[in-house]
Amino acid sequence: MKLANYRNVLHHLPPIMTLNKKQLLIDELHVTDVSSLKLYYAPHNDVVYSDAKLLIVGLTPGFQQMRLALAAAQAAIWEGEDDTTACYRAKQKARFAGSMRINLIGMMNELGIQHWLRLASSEELFEQYAAWLHSTSMIRYPAFINGRNYSGTQPDLMNIEAIRMYAYEHMEEQVTLFPHIPIIPLGRKVEAIMRMLVEREIVDEARVLWGFPHPSGANGHRHQQFAEKKFSMMQQIKRW
Repeated sequence: MKLANYRNVLHHLPPIMTLNKKQLLIDELHVTDVSSLKLYYAPHNDVVYSDAKLLIVGLTPGFQQMRLALAAAQAAIWEGEDDTTACYRAKQKARFAGSMRINLIGMMNELGIQHWLRLASSEELFEQYAAWLHSTSMIRYPAFINGRNYSGTQPDLMNIEAIRMYAYEHMEEQVTLFPHIPIIPLGRKVEAIMRMLVEREIVDEARVLWGFPHPSGANGHRHQQFAEKKFSMMQQIKRW
């Protein structure tokens, strides 16, 4: 886990939730640059739920998720917890947090994923059955361009080799950890990288739920996209 590299920084920062974007996108939390993207540290994607039954892949954590993850890790550090515990607490708090999580759970329930898992609701994957869901992002750490959340466009992820390969290599690593469980890529940019993995025979196409829209509230087309692919996604889930 990379939290050890940032533990001292988090320990000495003011309470994270009182800080704005300018106060958090600082050199001490800067991880790397990938082409024109600046990546900053957040601990929640350092966690792997090795017994997961389902893998969900987003594009990259946004600032809201970054701040929640850092705040949870900071609280754990202040309470004397070790790095592993701090990262798990960050994962629980931050993954797909906010309206995105609500939208995601709603679409998963409409498709019946909770029945496939024998749960009352997909919401339980973020609560008592959190270990059944491994979530990650194609770009592992929060990515920003000119201080704005990166959406996969401007620049287009698939057209910039450095960004495309950064995303591909992380996803190859993640799917190799879970060679058999179903995968839900969120949105078309994530699907594009997943299709590269299928073409190179690293992922079995039958494992992938194609057509699931990105659940961000900023995706104004998600309802239409979901409706268009709902039947085919339900048929795919029956084959899992």
